[in-house]
Amino acid sequence: MSIRKALLTTAVLLSLPVSAALAQTGGVGGSQIINGQVNLQTNWASLNASVDTVGGDVVAQGSAAGNLIDITTMNDTRVQNNQIVGPNATVGSNVAIDANNVWGNVGIQNQAVCNGASVSTDPTLTAVKSNQECHATDPYSGITTNISNVAGNAVIQGSALGNSLEADSNAPNMPIMSHQLNNSGIVSNVNANVYNVGGSVGLSSSAIGNTAQVIHYSTN
Repeated sequence: MSIRKALLTTAVLLSLPVSAALAQTGGVGGSQIINGQVNLQTNWASLNASVDTVGGDVVAQGSAAGNLIDITTMNDTRVQNNQIVGPNATVGSNVAIDANNVWGNVGIQNQAVCNGASVSTDPTLTAVKSNQECHATDPYSGITTNISNVAGNAVIQGSALGNSLEADSNAPNMPIMSHQLNNSGIVSNVNANVYNVGGSVGLSSSAIGNTAQVIHYSTN
C-alpha cells in the first residue's frame, strides 16, 4: 500500500454539547490519565523462518509500532493523549517465511502502526482528548511467503496504519475530541505463493493513514 503526502483528519465526536462536556471534565476524582509519547528513532522487526513437515499449525506474527497506549478503567475517566512520531523515524516489520507439509493450518500476520491508542471504560463519564501525529518515513509492513501442501487453511494478513484510536464505553457521558495528522507514506506489501491447500485460502493487505472507532453502548 502506498499512500503518500500529508493527510490531515480532524474528527470531533461529541456525545454532549461542548459546554456540558467541559463542565463534566472539570470535576475531580476517578482516573485522570495524561499520556505524552514521542518517538524519534527507528523501530524495526524482522522474522525469517523456514518450516517443513509439521503435525499441527504454523503461526507467524510480526509487529512494529512507534507509540502505543492501552487504557482500561472502571472509574470516571479523563484521558489526555498526545502521541508524536518524528520525521526521522522509521516504523516497519518484515516477515519472510516458507511453510511446507503442514497437517494443520497456516496463519501469518504482520502489522506496523505509527501511533495507536485504545480506551475502554465502564463509568458515568468517559472524556477523551487525543492528538496523534505521524511524520515517520513510512510505516511499512511486508510479508513474503511460500506455502505448499497444507491440510487445513492458509490465512495471510498484512496491515500498515498511521494513526489509530479506539474508544468504547457505556458511560452516559462520552465526549471525545480526536485530532489525527498523517504526514507519512503508508505501505503494506504481501507477496505470497500458495499451493495444494486442503481448506480455505485468505489473503488481505491494507494501508490506512488515519482511523478512529468509537463505540458508545446504550445507557437506557
